[in-house]
Amino acid sequence: MKFKLFLFFLLTFLIVACCKNEAPKKPKLVVGIVIDQMRYDYLTRYADRYGKNGFNRILKGGFSLENAHYNYIPTYTAVGHSSIYTGTTPSEHGIISNNWYDKFLKKSIYCVDDNNYITIGNNTKNGKKSPKRLLTTAITDQLHLAQNMKGKTIGISIKDRSAILPAGHTANAAYWYDGGNINTWITSSFYMDKLPKWVEGFNKKNNADDYLNTTWETLYDIKTYSKSRDDNNVFEGKFTGQKSPIFPKDLKVLRTKNGNFNLLKSVPAGNTFTADFAKAAIIGENLGKSDLTDFLALSFSSTDYIGHKYGVSAIETEDTYLRLDRDLADLFSFLDKEVGKDNYTLFLTADHAAVHVPAYLQSLKVPAHYLKTKEIRDFLLKTTKKYFNSTELIENVSNYQIFLNKEKVEFLGLDINTVAQKLADEVVNFSEIYKAVTARTMQTTNFTTGILNSLQNGYNQKFSGDVLMIPYPATLMRGRTGTSHGSGYSYDTHVPIIFYGNGIKKGSSTKRYNITDIAPTISNLLQIEAPNGTNGIIIDEVLKR
Repeated sequence: MKFKLFLFFLLTFLIVACCKNEAPKKPKLVVGIVIDQMRYDYLTRYADRYGKNGFNRILKGGFSLENAHYNYIPTYTAVGHSSIYTGTTPSEHGIISNNWYDKFLKKSIYCVDDNNYITIGNNTKNGKKSPKRLLTTAITDQLHLAQNMKGKTIGISIKDRSAILPAGHTANAAYWYDGGNINTWITSSFYMDKLPKWVEGFNKKNNADDYLNTTWETLYDIKTYSKSRDDNNVFEGKFTGQKSPIFPKDLKVLRTKNGNFNLLKSVPAGNTFTADFAKAAIIGENLGKSDLTDFLALSFSSTDYIGHKYGVSAIETEDTYLRLDRDLADLFSFLDKEVGKDNYTLFLTADHAAVHVPAYLQSLKVPAHYLKTKEIRDFLLKTTKKYFNSTELIENVSNYQIFLNKEKVEFLGLDINTVAQKLADEVVNFSEIYKAVTARTMQTTNFTTGILNSLQNGYNQKFSGDVLMIPYPATLMRGRTGTSHGSGYSYDTHVPIIFYGNGIKKGSSTKRYNITDIAPTISNLLQIEAPNGTNGIIIDEVLKR
C-alpha cells in the first residue's frame, strides 16, 4: 500500500513538473505599440506621475531594455517603423527616409505613395498608398506565411506610413486618419474594395468633435509641472491664432485656423482617438478570438506632432505623456477583458526620439546649431565651380545627402568618384557639417562602431546619394522653436523597448540592444521564421523557456 502511494505521488509530481516545463502557449494576439518620438527618459522623467496601470504596469510585469538604440541614420518615422518590424536597417529594407530623392525618377518621392491604388473610405487621394517600397518582409508577413495566410494583421495609426509599413505586404488592412474637413478613417484599395461595416460604423459615430470642441488644459495643476520649462517661453511653437504658446488652449476656436480636424493630430486627444479606433478594430475583427495568432500594429502619432511644436521640456509634452499613460492603462484593461490576460503579448517602443530645442541649449551655452539648406547648397555649388568649373554637377541635396548629376559629370569627362570625394573633403569646412563620406567609402569600408557605422547601416547602395553628410550634434534644419530628429546621436537613438505578456519574463536589462532585435525576438516567441532581411538578434533574456 505504501509503495502504491509512493508511486501515485511520484507520478503526480512528474506530471506537475512536466506541465511546469511545457513551453508557454502561443499568444492569440500580438500587439506592437510604437509611440512616435518617445525618448527613453520619458519613462524615468515622469515616472512618479504615471499611474499604476499604464507604463508602470508593463514595466513591473514585463521586461524593459534600458539601453536600446537605433543603429542607423536617419532616425525618421517611416524608417523606424520599417526597422522595428523587419528586423533590419535601410541598407536592406529600402525605406531610407519619409521622403527622398529618387535618382531614377528624378524627383522626390514619399515612402508609401502608390498611384496604382485608390482611396477606400472617401473621395480624396489620401488613400493612394501601399507598402511596395518596403523591400523585405515584416514580422507581420512572416506570421501570415507561417499560418498559411490565416489569422489577421491590422495596422492602425493617424499617420499613413505608420499604419502601412508595420502591417507589411500581406496585411488584412491598414487604416489611417484623414482629417481636414473629412474626418474619416480610411484605407487603400491595396487591401480591400470596401470598408468593413465596423469601420463605417465608427466613422458614422465619429466622436472627433467631442475631442475638439473643448479646451486643452493641463491634467493637473500647472504649477506641479516642475519637470518642464515655464509655460510661456520663446522656445515653443504656437498654433495659428495664438499670441503665446500657453495653457489653456481653446481647441474649439483654434480648429478654425488650424486645419479643422487636422488639429486633433496635434493634441493629446489624438492618441485617445487612435486608441478608440484600435479597440473598435479588436472587436470588429474579433482579434485574439481564434486558435491562430493575430497581430495588431498600433502607432500613436500625436506625441510626434506635439514634440515637434513644443520640444522635449515643454509642459505640453509632459501633459501629453501623462494622458497617454491613461490611454495605455485603458487599452491594457480592454485587452484583459476582450482577449484575456494570458492570451496576448505586446511590445512597446518608439520610432525615434528627439533632441532638446537647439535654441534652448544655446541659451544654456550647450553647443547646438541650425543649418539652412540653401546656404549649404550655395556652398556646394561654389565648390563645384571652383574645382570643376561647373554649377550643374549637383542634382539634389536632401536628407544630408548629395546626389550628383551623373550625366553631366560624364559629359564633362569627369570621374564620379573624384567629384564626390572632393565634395566630401570640402563640405566638412561648412560650419555645421561635422563629417562627410562618399558612397564609394560606404561600399569599400566596413565601419564596425560609432556614428559612421550607423551611417553605413542607413546607406542603401541603390537609393542613397553620392555623398553623405553628418552634422554636429544638436543640429536641426528648422526654425528656432520646437524640435526634430533624424541623427545618429543618442538623443535620437535611445528609445524604450518593453516586452509584456504571454511568454515574457519579468525584469530589465542594461545591455546594449538594437531596434532590429525586436522582430527576431517576437519571431522566436511565435516559433516562426524571422523576416527575410533580419540581421538583429534574439533577445533571449526576455523570453520564458
